[in-house]
Parts: sequence; structure tokens; C-alpha cells
Amino acid sequence: MESATEQMRYKKIFLKYMVEQQSLFLNEWYETKIMDENDLYKEKIKENGIMLYSFILNAIKGSLSDDELKQLAYEVANERIEANINIGDFIYNINLGRNIIVRNVFGANIPLNDIQLIINDIINLFDTFSFHAVTRYTHLKNKVIEEKNTFISENHRDKLAVLGQISSSFVHEFRNPLTAVMGFNKLLKKENPHLKYLDIMDYELNQLNFRITQFLHTSKADFNEGKREKFSIRDLFDEIQQLTYASIVDESINVDIEIPPDFFIIASRDALKQVLLNLFINSIDALKHKDQPRTLKVLSFTESDEQIISISNNGPAIASEYIESIFEPFFTTKELGTGIGLYVCKKIVECYGGYMSCVSNDNLTTFNIHFPNN
Repeated sequence: MESATEQMRYKKIFLKYMVEQQSLFLNEWYETKIMDENDLYKEKIKENGIMLYSFILNAIKGSLSDDELKQLAYEVANERIEANINIGDFIYNINLGRNIIVRNVFGANIPLNDIQLIINDIINLFDTFSFHAVTRYTHLKNKVIEEKNTFISENHRDKLAVLGQISSSFVHEFRNPLTAVMGFNKLLKKENPHLKYLDIMDYELNQLNFRITQFLHTSKADFNEGKREKFSIRDLFDEIQQLTYASIVDESINVDIEIPPDFFIIASRDALKQVLLNLFINSIDALKHKDQPRTLKVLSFTESDEQIISISNNGPAIASEYIESIFEPFFTTKELGTGIGLYVCKKIVECYGGYMSCVSNDNLTTFNIHFPNN
């Protein structure tokens, strides 16, 4: 059994060894660590390494307080946040430094039992330092994310407030004469069923009415869901196909609709028609940027406790970084897009307890509408 005097003597031998090897160990760590050339604090990395090494020596002496270690850990975490550096790189560098020291401690030539005690102290110090640094880094990172989300939310709210003021006058100024034109166009179709171009006029007028309605819904805090009724999704898509017939023919798009005749939804028919028409038109627009063959496919099916309507096209993929944002107001990937279409669709679907999702790759882009199974 070793005496306390012998243990102290071995600690002094080890401390002398660590001081002698300090430059060697630190240089090895500095040359093999991961460092971003754009790191704002790259000049401080070596300084922080030297400071942590001195803490190891103080810990072996028994003269290091947890507050000192925590303070350095917090300072390093602040630097990592400001430099916007991946926390994984930081942890790698910490573990690298620990491994270099532990791998070389046997060079001190002291008994194995005493070496093991010292190794335990070193590992504990690195673990404590990593814990404080990562905890602080996570706290700061969450704070940054929260501030960004708050800014985005407030920015959207301000835009919606301004849009609401514009929409209140815009809708009345345009909808009244538009309704009159749409009514007279229907009378012309009834009295002159073979008159050319009336179908095209009807389609374009409906499109204009649809866009006006989108602005109206976007500016409202709550969507007025309208009268609920049970209706056939197959019949609704037949109408949508007729409305978009000219565009389908012009762009040579193969439309494949696979909806059972007994697939019914309980919702506002007009509201859901807006959603499906918007997704259908978006698919047509996407296919304009693709060579033949151009395919637009619509499916409906029941899965577990959900009714799902799926609209797919084989046009260009939506970039993965945009998928989470496409349902946000004013976000658009189109050159002349408003960024409100999918947002309004999402609001309408959510009004009936449903939700929307999107999956996109080089072969297919699919928008799914999920409703609770009625």
C-alpha cells in the first residue's frame, strides 16, 4: 500500500513531465485539430488550448476550482457561437487534446496505479469542461434560433397586417365588376353555346377570382370555412380538368386521375376546390420547365384514420432546403410568384383538421393533403 508521501512524489514527477512535454503536446494538438479558415477566433484557439493545459496542471496539484473551468468553457462557447462554428468540430478538438495527453502519460515512468488515478482526473476535467461548454453553446444557440423565429413571426405578422389593409379595398374594388363580367359571360355561354373563346374567358375569369380570394384569405387571421357538405372528389377533379383543359393541351401534359367514385370528403366544396385547383395549376406550371414526357397524376386513398389526396408531377424537383418553407406566406420560388398560394391552401386544409406535406426528388414532386377519416 503506497503512502500519501509516495503518491505526492509521483504527482510531482508527473507534473514535471507534463511541464517538459507541454510544447510537444500542444503543437501536436494544434497541427491536427479541425479549424475553419473563416473562424473569427482562430487566433485564440491556441491560447485557449494553453489555458486548458494549465488547468490540467492545476487540477493535478489540487488547486483548480470548478468556477475557473466553467468560466473558460463559457468563453469558448461564446466564441464558437459568434464564429458560427459547428459544435461537432469543437467536441472533436476537445477529444483530440484528451487523447494526446492520455496516450503519452506513460512516458512519465511512474507506477500504473498512480498513472490510472491521474488519467481519471484528466478525463474528469475534460468531461466537465465539455459539459459546461456544450451546455452554454446549446443555450446560446437556442436563444439565437428563438430570436430569429420571433423576428420572422413578427415580420410575417406586419406583412399580413399591411396586406389586410390593402386587401379590404382591393377586393371590393375588383370583385364587384369581376362578378358582373363573370355573370354576363355565363349568359353568353347559355345563349351562344358554340361561340368561340367563351370557355377560355371563363377559365381566365375564374383564375382572376381565385387570386383575389387568395389575397383575401391571406389577410384574414382566421379562415371562414363556409358550409360543409359531402361531395365527390372525382367530380371535383373533373371540373378542375375542364377549367385547365386549354393549358393541359397546350403543354402536352398526360393527366392520370385515379380516384374511386365513392371517395367523398366532408368540407366546403368551394374552399377545397381552391386548394386542389391551386395545386393542379402549380403542377402544370412546373411541367412547363420539363421536356416530354410530362405527367400529372392524382390519387386518392384511405390509409389508417386518414383520407389522402395526392397530386404529383414529374417536373423539376423542389430544392430540399425549400421544402420546409414553401407553405410559409410570401415564400416563393417562382420568378413572378406571390408566395401566398400554398399558404392559403394550408390554412384551408387545417381548418378541417387536416394538414399538407410535400416530397420532392428528381423523379417526382408530390403534394399530399391529409384529412381525418370522416
